[in-house]
Amino acid sequence: MSAARTPSRFRDKIVVVTGAAQGIGKGVAAEIATEDGTVLLVDRAALVRETTAEIIAAGGRAACFEADLETFEGAEAMVDEALRLHGRIDVLVNNVGGTIWTKPFEHYGIDEIEREIRRSLFPTLWACRAVLPAMIARRAGVIVNVSSIATRSIHRIPYAAAKGGVNALTRSLAMEQTRNGIRINAVATGGTEAPPRVIPRHPGGETEQEKVWYQAIIDQTVESSLMHRYGTIAEQVAPILFLASDESSYITGAVLPVGGGDQG
Repeated sequence: MSAARTPSRFRDKIVVVTGAAQGIGKGVAAEIATEDGTVLLVDRAALVRETTAEIIAAGGRAACFEADLETFEGAEAMVDEALRLHGRIDVLVNNVGGTIWTKPFEHYGIDEIEREIRRSLFPTLWACRAVLPAMIARRAGVIVNVSSIATRSIHRIPYAAAKGGVNALTRSLAMEQTRNGIRINAVATGGTEAPPRVIPRHPGGETEQEKVWYQAIIDQTVESSLMHRYGTIAEQVAPILFLASDESSYITGAVLPVGGGDQG
């Protein structure tokens, strides 16, 4: 199944997509380019250059920028680059994040908990803070945060806490910024089928016990879904693009679960 396409839906739009080197972020960037948008793909992995080259080769308008969005300095540099290239940012899609380790909470080290929060909360927090002055100055802008239905799940509690923070940030920031003409929404993605990651999240190989714990996540995710299956990248990209587009002009402060009926 491919993402639903609306020709020229993003014409004249400058869109920044973070975590764009692979997976859902890559899918979002590619589809926005297909729909006539101009995209800045941001990732800390050099792989983002290859992804950008693919989009350009297919006829899209795209550029890339490497930045560590776990720091405010990285987020600020990203915004500065977009403004240098295009003078404005119409849409920001915050896609950076993802579980690093999967295990019962009592097995997480203190440093591992902190790294999970830095990975899956701070990039969205910093990127929102960095982009707001430019959007407020124009009294226009759209932010779509990628959250997760893993706010109710097993074996990834720090990640769940981080994505719960993304949900709270989305709702509260929307209340603040509607007066400035800025809409902020989130898509809470469910289990998603994707090609093997070129750059794995896990810093080392999994032990046999860790494989058992990860399989438990898969089983729980499928069971919790009313459709009892994983979704596709295209099925996640479509609602993200809807919320990023003018088609959702009367929606703000929403967290949309996209998990086959699992509300998270």
